[in-house]
Amino acid sequence: MTAKVRTCLWFNGNGLDAARFYVSLISDSHIDRTFAPRPDEPPLIVDFTLAGTPYQALNGGPQFTHSEAASISVLTRDQAETDRLWDALTADGGTESQCGWLKDRFGVSWQIVPEALPELLSGHDQATVARTFEALMGMRKIEISALFEAADVA
Repeated sequence: MTAKVRTCLWFNGNGLDAARFYVSLISDSHIDRTFAPRPDEPPLIVDFTLAGTPYQALNGGPQFTHSEAASISVLTRDQAETDRLWDALTADGGTESQCGWLKDRFGVSWQIVPEALPELLSGHDQATVARTFEALMGMRKIEISALFEAADVA
């Protein structure tokens, strides 16, 4: 079934490489279809799904580049999943930012967010929320144990 709405990411000839990389990282992900008007060139369009969410890679050329204004946010179960995704996405030219943000080697921005973070930040105890937020602001990759320590939650 084709999704009525999908996010389109613009690439400069390497959209299929990016889509293949992304689907290899996240379970329940796959390449749905490709469209190549010229068989000797990379596909113009690659439709793919990441954990049930549809995306499209468009090999549109160098006119537009990715920015932090749009990102793919992934909610992780635990520190092992957080570490695995962080390491894979920052490898081979990716760059770390702060508070769980990074840019992969294709220039796409990601947020790798452990499930614990939104839970701690949406609590009713404002002192706990403030301590958690302060700890988060000093992190690049999010460390769950440090969040719990800052929140003073067992």
